[in-house]
Amino acid sequence: MRCEDADPGLGFPGGASDLDGGQRARYIDPSIATEELVKISARNRLKGRIVEVKKGATTAHVRLDVGGTIVTASITNEAVDELGLKPGLVAYAVVKASDVMVAIDD
Repeated sequence: MRCEDADPGLGFPGGASDLDGGQRARYIDPSIATEELVKISARNRLKGRIVEVKKGATTAHVRLDVGGTIVTASITNEAVDELGLKPGLVAYAVVKASDVMVAIDD
């Protein structure tokens, strides 16, 4: 997977990303206040920068800019707090889909 229009400030060599190369996602466990690196088996990882976090009653919408495309994730408010998500932070959208459908115009 390549993202040619990625923001060079996101740590991609030359402004591009190759996310299938075993990159690690950064995770901070606030309960022990140490940094750990986590590997994940999901192949649909989109590295981007958080542009907005909007909390609701129980669920938050986190918007990430991934190479100029906005990807929105719905996660719990608790997860937002645990991960310390805020605008400007580099994060990953990890997509796990059981189905992909194809449609055409009539």
